[in-house]
Order: sequence, then C-alpha cells, then structure tokens
Amino acid sequence: MSPPRRALISITSASATLFQGKETTGLFISEALHPYNVLTAAGFEVDLASETGSYTPDWLSQQPDFLNGEDLAIWNDVNSDFRKKLDNMPKAADLDGSKYGVFYASAGHAALIDYPTASALQNIASQVWANGGIVSSVCHGPAIFAGVVDLSTNEPLIKGKEITGFTTEAENTMGIMAELRAWGNPMVEELAAKLGAKYSRSSGIWDDYHVVDGRLITGQNPASAASTARAVVEAFEKL
Repeated sequence: MSPPRRALISITSASATLFQGKETTGLFISEALHPYNVLTAAGFEVDLASETGSYTPDWLSQQPDFLNGEDLAIWNDVNSDFRKKLDNMPKAADLDGSKYGVFYASAGHAALIDYPTASALQNIASQVWANGGIVSSVCHGPAIFAGVVDLSTNEPLIKGKEITGFTTEAENTMGIMAELRAWGNPMVEELAAKLGAKYSRSSGIWDDYHVVDGRLITGQNPASAASTARAVVEAFEKL
C-alpha cells in the first residue's frame, strides 16, 4: 500500500538574534511557503507543525530579495491558507505520524537550535521513513537528522546516504559563524560527517541545488526549497 498523499512541513520554533543582536532569526518563510505551494499543487494535503506549536519569522527571509510578488502577498494575507495553517500550528506531539507520506523539514538558522532535540518532529520523520514515505529537508533542515533514525536498524537515517544543506562557507561568508558557535550545535556539514553521511554541495553557495538519495531528498539553501519539493513529488509518484 502506498503511503498517504499527505505531507508535514516542519517549522522551527526557535528564535535568536544574529548580526551582533541586530536581527532575529526564526523560520525562513520561503523554505516553508515554496514546498507548501509545490505540494498542494501536486494534490497533497499539507500540514505545518513545530515542536512547540509556535514560530518566529526570520528577519532576512522577509527582505525583498527573498520575499516578493505572490509570495509576499500570501505572507501578508493572514487569511491565506498558508498563514492560517502557520499561525494555528499544532504541536508535533499532537500529530499521528502514520498519516503522512512526506516529511519536509523547512528551516532558518534557528533550526540549528531546536531541531537537534525536537523529538516529536524526529519521531514523525522516523515513522514516515519506516512506512516507506519520503523524508526531506532544506537549508538548515538537516539539523533534524540528529535524532531521526531508521527504525529497522536503529541507526541514524542519513548514515551512509548523501545529503546537502547550508554550507559552512555560506555561514562564514555571512559573518555569523562565531554567533552560531555560541549555540553549541554542529553546522550542517559537521552533522553529516558525525552521522556518517556523505555531504555534497554546489560550487556556488547560493545555487539552486538538491540531492536525491532514494527516499531521502535534501536541498542546499532557500533557493532550493521549491526544486527540492518538486523532487519529493517526483519520488513519491514512483513509490
């Protein structure tokens, strides 16, 4: 039996300041909105959830370079389907993971804070995988994999698999590495190495780039959110 045509997009519930305390990081809006649009257009029922049921929008993700046109209109419309689901999210612990055939970890830098210990979200991702579904992430989303396991082996889900995610080079280019280090969790590349995954990336830190390794699909950065979701749909149709 094929997995349910229903997707859960996970949302970071953490927030913090970056750039010497000047700006707030949280959910990078397009990293949830773009997969939401792709998946709903492909006929999926799409839910949003965070570990606590709350979220903080990332400052950078609201700037015109990242949020404009129809995306901006959807974000500004608190009655849009996306905003209603985002603003009224359940806690992940209140959801039944068996109802989902796709798990997609959206992010934002704040995901480095809460995703590594977001056990309810991690349990859903592990269940989706065990039931033959697709597990995916974008940008800092792989931080969730710190606690996502292949239930058939109890090994890290990404062990021995290829993934991508936000590059350490990009963190350094943004000039925020020292602040990120203060949070005490590994960068995406470091987590991949720690868990025995192969990390790959595009030559450009802002390129649209994603990796498909069977039912595990990951994207490098905000520009990759939609193409990663399209790859998720394509892989799901082959299940």
